[in-house]
Amino acid sequence: MSVKITSVAKQLPKFYRETKDIIPFVQLWMQGQETRFQRKVIKLFEGAGVDKRYSIMDPEEVFTATSFQDKNDIYKREVTELAEKALQKSLDKAALKPTDIDYIISVSCTGIMIPSVDAYLINSLGMRQDIVRLPVTEMGCAAGVSGIIYAKNFLKANPNKRAAVIAVEAPTATFQLDDYSMTNIVSAAIFGDGASAVILSSYEEDKGPKIIDEAMYHFYDATNMMGFKLVNTGLQMILDKAVPQKIADHFPAIVHPFLEKNNLSIAAIDHLIFHPGGKKIVQTVEDLFGVLGKNINDTKEVLRLYGNMSSATVLYVLERFMDKNPAPNTYGLMLSFGPGFSAQRILLKW
Repeated sequence: MSVKITSVAKQLPKFYRETKDIIPFVQLWMQGQETRFQRKVIKLFEGAGVDKRYSIMDPEEVFTATSFQDKNDIYKREVTELAEKALQKSLDKAALKPTDIDYIISVSCTGIMIPSVDAYLINSLGMRQDIVRLPVTEMGCAAGVSGIIYAKNFLKANPNKRAAVIAVEAPTATFQLDDYSMTNIVSAAIFGDGASAVILSSYEEDKGPKIIDEAMYHFYDATNMMGFKLVNTGLQMILDKAVPQKIADHFPAIVHPFLEKNNLSIAAIDHLIFHPGGKKIVQTVEDLFGVLGKNINDTKEVLRLYGNMSSATVLYVLERFMDKNPAPNTYGLMLSFGPGFSAQRILLKW
């Protein structure tokens, strides 16, 4: 009995701006800062590899001194709507009804909701009362892949069931108005908001790439490299500049043993479905894969069009591959990194 990914669908927030249109807001925000610092920040935004990003808030709201409660109220309202639309789209793609889902996993780390967003979806979409829920919260950018891993394990143990994984993130709600650190600025330059939903199935008749294997890889002594710090004004980004080098150092141990366990080498992988964490991380991984004769063009394009949407982003990359209808018997490797520090991997076969 195999587990397959049957559909993926994204949903974008209503607000969006091209980077060139956001820079005037950034300049206004930086009034009073040193001229040299201001030039450095503008150059960073212009060189981040993100042409446009979407947001649950208009830029005026992002650059306004709203409280943590105000921002979180907006987060709760908007991500619930985004999650519902993404899930409905993925159900429509798979020709399924909400009551066809046996297991629902919601993924988000950029706001706080209790109950989690999946509880609201059960009501708004009229899902089954005996559906099994699993909220995944504090795993950051890696959580989209983590959610698929958890769904796969549930379905592997339960034939003839279906699962939905909904990743919905709003990093713009974490922007710190009084924080002029490079971490806060880099975060603002690369992150955007978005949602995506994935349907998985253990029905033999359902179509889609099979999940051949999955694994997590945990870096020792790296818990301080990535995450959020809860402060009075909200969730303050933690992002160590050493992350790209850390990935490069561990890359062989992350990729090659995982593939060898499945009697494969990187040469056998046709589709690289990689999470675009940011320009430097993308360049690091592109250099590593480039040496092996592979490209991550779809990853770069998702970063350019939408920015890093935390856990949802790798699912945007996955949707691009799914929509191409890859040839049978081709392999895909999903890869993402997140707080912990950890790497999540999934091997797919079409």
